[in-house]
Amino acid sequence: MQIPLQIEPSNGALADVDYRWDPDTDILSAQLRPGAVGEGASGAVEVEGKDGSWLTFDLTSGRIHGVEVAVWPTVQKFSILTPPAEVEDARAVVRARDGRAVASLEVNTSVLAEADHAERVIHFRLGGGNRARTVRLGRDLLLDLDAQSHLAGVWLLNVPPFPADS
Repeated sequence: MQIPLQIEPSNGALADVDYRWDPDTDILSAQLRPGAVGEGASGAVEVEGKDGSWLTFDLTSGRIHGVEVAVWPTVQKFSILTPPAEVEDARAVVRARDGRAVASLEVNTSVLAEADHAERVIHFRLGGGNRARTVRLGRDLLLDLDAQSHLAGVWLLNVPPFPADS
């Protein structure tokens, strides 16, 4: 999958993640608070899975600011799902191959989802690449990157229960 990211050092304090479930559509949104600050376009990177699943990464000032799961792939459940232990705090800017900021991008690839039994930790694997490192955009939002710094996955941590389950 070819969503190239430029990783920048974190500006210090980690952003909180605000989760929101839409009980009518099963859409889960995770947004960073406070939002991204800087120069660059605002828009979206849409990832469509080969199974019809949809993930949308929101861009603010060219940086990934949140993610929305609009159409869920089949979720494989594990009794325990643990995110990587080595994680660096960072900001992620979506860049085109020529270095320009991207405002809109749509990619078709495989999307695999896995979660712990309670669905409090959810991991999406994007494309067929292997994770080389993981960066933390917010307290509960991690991105997996492959060796070329392309987006390879996303972790949602401490996800609240779906409203119908509470």
